[in-house]
Amino acid sequence: MTRRSQNTADAWLERARDALSTVALGPQAEQIGRVEEVGDGVALVSGLPGARLDELLRFQKGQFGYAQVLEPDRIGCVVLDDVDGVEAGDTVRGTGDVVRVPVGPALLGRVVDPLGRPLDGKGSIAAESNEPIERPAPAIIDRDLVSQPVQTGLLVVDTLFALGRGQRELIIGDRAIGKTTLGVDTIINQKTSDIICIYIAVGQKSSSVRRAIDAIHAGGDASRCIIVVAGAASSPGLQWIAPFAGFTMAEYFRDRGQHALVVIDDLTKHAASHREIALLTRQSPGREAYPGDVFYVHARLLERAAKLSPEKGGGSLTALPIAETDAGNLSAYIPTNLISITDGQIVLDTKLFHEGQKPAVDVGTSVSRVGGKTQARALREAAETLRLDYAQFLEMEMFTRFGGMPDTRVRDQLTRGARIRAILTQSRHAPMRLADEVALVLAVQSGLLDPLSLPDVVTFRNGLSGALDRGAAEAVALLQATGTIDEARSKILLGTLKQYAGSITPAAGTPSSSASGESGAS
Repeated sequence: MTRRSQNTADAWLERARDALSTVALGPQAEQIGRVEEVGDGVALVSGLPGARLDELLRFQKGQFGYAQVLEPDRIGCVVLDDVDGVEAGDTVRGTGDVVRVPVGPALLGRVVDPLGRPLDGKGSIAAESNEPIERPAPAIIDRDLVSQPVQTGLLVVDTLFALGRGQRELIIGDRAIGKTTLGVDTIINQKTSDIICIYIAVGQKSSSVRRAIDAIHAGGDASRCIIVVAGAASSPGLQWIAPFAGFTMAEYFRDRGQHALVVIDDLTKHAASHREIALLTRQSPGREAYPGDVFYVHARLLERAAKLSPEKGGGSLTALPIAETDAGNLSAYIPTNLISITDGQIVLDTKLFHEGQKPAVDVGTSVSRVGGKTQARALREAAETLRLDYAQFLEMEMFTRFGGMPDTRVRDQLTRGARIRAILTQSRHAPMRLADEVALVLAVQSGLLDPLSLPDVVTFRNGLSGALDRGAAEAVALLQATGTIDEARSKILLGTLKQYAGSITPAAGTPSSSASGESGAS
């Protein structure tokens, strides 16, 4: 051995001795648990008396789960990965941490599972950090008034049930009548706003999730959206954490002064997964077999939606949870829970849907408790009496079905009401600009649409955007930028509407205006 080699070896030994001298020698204890039973996404583990509630546990073959139930002699652990790889007798170790998800701008434009793992085949995600899925809701002192609008692009919602940034508005109705479409259309309409969208699919069929993703890519700005998917084939644990993970991803942007919108599709299936986990971990069942804390689970989730004060950055997180009813029963357990938690509900009616009124919003039972405080000023002034006029029309329509010839005043109200209903009907995935909404409401409220037949009203609505761009471009630009309009541009807008309404050629074979008003009301 050369002298140089000898010196190198001596130096290495000296460093090793120094390192060993700092090591505290003595026995070290490590808690190792074992799987007692496993099945249906839940494992019962013994031998971890120091584990904490919601602690992340690691199984022998690398799977993860979290401690859902703590008992004196064992733990009810919800498995987040493939439960088929977990067997009785496998070792389990605590991590000392809770379930975390990646957050940051790198998630934008991606489709991920509730743990932030990519599902779109676009490679790994360079997250800025990993945050816990369970985070406290903002304190009252940290919140601000909900005063800024969330434009959905749906005329019936923006005019009658305005949404605000920081609000929690429930979308509720029977299956397959447009609940998901309403949420997706709201996401699509944010392509021209500064709101970042998170769509969370819980327990949905793969085909339904695929349609929603395709619609967002086709009509919206997918590069500013995050899609979190826990499908029907996913484990109950992944379905349970999905809404909490999505909220954590959205809070990253809210806490930095930005604005986020979260659509949860849907909380009824989330409640079913919570009930499944509770029954498998042998918790005491309550009403409809749900555990007693199901209300608290959804309350602590939705309370995280808020508009922050300027001192906290002024960001907002808006929640649009979706819930499914059975035969329109709004008094069922989960619907009543969610209605009491949220700031209003948009109720979709099966009868209206099958009659062709889409979106099938029931204006009688729907409500937004924030109301017109968040509406754009021009839209609020234009639609001031719209809801009352439409409600009176629906009542009169019901009574005139019993027969009899109504007087002239009632016929005029029926004619106007039929036109209101016609403009509230809207194709899916075709949100409207704020300027178009204001103009359409002005046209119907000023009586410009009364002489037109119902098919001509549809023609008027379809060509309205182009007519405004040609004849009232300055008014459109002002409305889009500020939500207000001055008197001079308002006159130009009304003049353009009158000219455009007069240019509508009656469709061949359509009845006269008075007859069409009565037929539209019948």
